[in-house]
Amino acid sequence: MLFSSPVFLFLFLPFVLAVYLLIRRDWRNGFLLCMSLLFYAWGEKGYVMIMLFSIVMNFLFGLVLERYSSDESKKRKATLALAVLFNIGMLCYFKYAYFLVYSISFGIIQIEPIHLPIGISFFTFMALSYIIDVYRREVPAQKNPLNVSLYISFFPYLMAGPIIRYHDVAGQILRRTVTSAKMASGIRRFIVGLGKKVLIANTLAAVADQIFSLTADQFTPGLAWLGILCYTLQMYFDFSGYSDMAIGLGRMFGFEFMENFRYPYISQSIREFWRRWHISLSTWFRDYLYIPLGGNRKTSLKTYVNLIIVFFLCGLWHGANWTFVVWGLWHGCFMVMERLRFRNLLASLWTPFRHTYALMVIMIGWVFFRSQDLGYALAYLQALAGFAKGDGVEIFVAMYLNREVLIALGLGILFSAPIYPSMGRLRSRILNRNTGLFNSGLSQVSSLIHGASLIGIFVLCAMKLASGTYNPFIYFRF
Repeated sequence: MLFSSPVFLFLFLPFVLAVYLLIRRDWRNGFLLCMSLLFYAWGEKGYVMIMLFSIVMNFLFGLVLERYSSDESKKRKATLALAVLFNIGMLCYFKYAYFLVYSISFGIIQIEPIHLPIGISFFTFMALSYIIDVYRREVPAQKNPLNVSLYISFFPYLMAGPIIRYHDVAGQILRRTVTSAKMASGIRRFIVGLGKKVLIANTLAAVADQIFSLTADQFTPGLAWLGILCYTLQMYFDFSGYSDMAIGLGRMFGFEFMENFRYPYISQSIREFWRRWHISLSTWFRDYLYIPLGGNRKTSLKTYVNLIIVFFLCGLWHGANWTFVVWGLWHGCFMVMERLRFRNLLASLWTPFRHTYALMVIMIGWVFFRSQDLGYALAYLQALAGFAKGDGVEIFVAMYLNREVLIALGLGILFSAPIYPSMGRLRSRILNRNTGLFNSGLSQVSSLIHGASLIGIFVLCAMKLASGTYNPFIYFRF
């Protein structure tokens, strides 16, 4: 069940919200847990038991860690190691077993692919966050299994993130309030995210998927650049759109979740990109892997090795394919380079050159991320460089550029920059400079325009979904 599906928008969400607001406060967590399990089982059916098994085991690990005193450090470390091994082992079995056997045997050994439960990478990392936070005594172990279950399975972030840390929401799970202001803010944020997903990402995804389905001998430079431009914008608006919807849904139920994207395509370096892109994942790796490995506290060489390890695993986290590994190592290499003398060279460049450098590295990385194998990725990169194997008939580009795609491209490029926040700040400055009746009227007009825009976005999304528009789910590999 996708957030951008009619069943979710017009049946599941209204029902859950209505019941949630009407029932007693002490029943709300149990109700949300039931609805979250239903939401997951809607698409995964019996595989919901895998998530429930993970929840039960991590709840028990938390209780054991809480029971041991600080003097029993060996027992606590052994329990932590066992918990980590359990979680990573389960993730490896479902997500990487086929990939590992095939890679190690060079394709000689064939096994049946194992079904990958949707969202297993997300709920495994959240379970690890709970266990590690309890081990570090940042939070006490949760004695109520329903609360741990809700934290791991809560439907707004279950299948597409953000990756919520337990210590960030532990208090909110126990006590939270739904106010009219928070509800309105959540609805606005959800509609913005829905618009990103349905109006921009889905439109560009149709073009990207068609171009990336071509064979290498059909590539032309124009097609290759159009395909990767569409995919670059699709990735941002799809992923950030889902995060916006998750944050908005959380507010509707009284939660506050961390921001997951801060306009990453305005970055002027890869280091800056990872401070803006998928923030919940990058900070998870930083706090639970990079810093425990030593971070940058030891020698420079050790720091570089730590970065490569982190980005290797970051790439592998996204999918069981060598293309994801190369994507992660590609970013890791540039993270290392930007800590060397290249950093001084980069700082000396004119700002547009730094921005262009970052975008080119990001877009080349997306070629590996999107391609089905390394051979296809290399052929695609050849086409981008002008060495396409096709006949070079550029007119084929026009086959994909209808009015809807051109509008989506324009909006995607425009709103991948912080235009929307700038408009909000401009509105505030104008209102602050004026007082009295004029200011009151201007504020009302501005609010009406904003409200009408949101209604228009929602109506357009509903119309597109009702017409059976292309609505891919790119997180099935996560």
